[in-house]
Amino acid sequence: MTEKQLFASNTSLVLKDLLDEISSKSAMTIGYPVSKDFDYSELLPFLKYPMNNVGDPFIPSTYTVGSRELEKEVIAFFSRLFRAEEDNWWGYVTNGGSEGNLYGLYLARELYPKAIVYYSEATHYSVQKNLHLLNMPNIAIRSQASGEIDYEDLEKTISINRQMPVIILANIGTTMTEARDDVGKMKTIFKDLAIQHHYIHVDGALAGSYAAFVEPRPAFDFADGADSIAISGHKFFGSPIPCGIIIAKKNHRDRIARSIDYIGSLDTTISGSRNGLTPLFLWYTITKLGIEGLRQRTMDCLGVAAYAEAMLRPIEPMVWRNSSALTVNIPKPDTGLVKKWQLASGPEWAHIICMPGISKGQIDAFVADLALHKTGCSVPVE
Repeated sequence: MTEKQLFASNTSLVLKDLLDEISSKSAMTIGYPVSKDFDYSELLPFLKYPMNNVGDPFIPSTYTVGSRELEKEVIAFFSRLFRAEEDNWWGYVTNGGSEGNLYGLYLARELYPKAIVYYSEATHYSVQKNLHLLNMPNIAIRSQASGEIDYEDLEKTISINRQMPVIILANIGTTMTEARDDVGKMKTIFKDLAIQHHYIHVDGALAGSYAAFVEPRPAFDFADGADSIAISGHKFFGSPIPCGIIIAKKNHRDRIARSIDYIGSLDTTISGSRNGLTPLFLWYTITKLGIEGLRQRTMDCLGVAAYAEAMLRPIEPMVWRNSSALTVNIPKPDTGLVKKWQLASGPEWAHIICMPGISKGQIDAFVADLALHKTGCSVPVE
């Protein structure tokens, strides 16, 4: 066997082993918010090309091998879904929710350089990192038992610093319990305290992508008072590559835009070169499912979450979930079970998240496993 043949053979074995491992582990993933029911095989031919949506998606670039036109359709879809003001919206497809939060906070800082940022203690860890990167003064606010921000503590803390502009990072689906902060209540606090200079960025990485399909609809979008909204694309919608979307008011984006001769476009995003494949995945899902399909997708997931809660209760009476949430919370099981099922967990609690691709059969298997670990007796699986 020649060196070239040996290399090809070894490469094939490595890839096969990795694929087998990923396939096996994917079937046991119920603790992280990722969809697993997608099929993008129709898009495989695009992997032959250097897809790069460099620069602003709404400004043509001298580099044209990308999915810019479809990216604009994706942004327009979410702008309508989030009830953005007509002719005053803008956005782009990001690398994920953390980049979207960074961008929203960046816009807020440029608008109010002396503002204080307020966020709940249940906020995703990336927010503190972003605040450090942007060098923004900040104050953490207590959370309620559900994970939702404590509005009384928020109002009291803002009142102490009421002479300063206010930036709030609102959570629509906290990391551990999927709690949702109420943007409408935050606007009321501004009014009660006569806070004139304020900005609300919504971290909707998890629940923001389906909150518009939940009844009653949470107060989270532009019509409720948000200035920017970030969501993840690989969670509810599904993508083999992590991605997200940031939607912001266009007049805020205009403050940071600058022209770059090299690319023939505006520099308005965090990264210069941007993934040209991920907008294709999002566009494909939106086009294939439509509004009614996405609404049904939400209802199906909520049905699995309700099923999981009901099945767990006989063996774990402390199981609970927030209203209209896909996240089911349980006391943290032993380490072996956490590792086997890849459960995201804190010191005392863990959760499963009933994302698209999580079946009732997987819930049954987990419940049986949990029962065996807790009592030594398995439960019958239907």
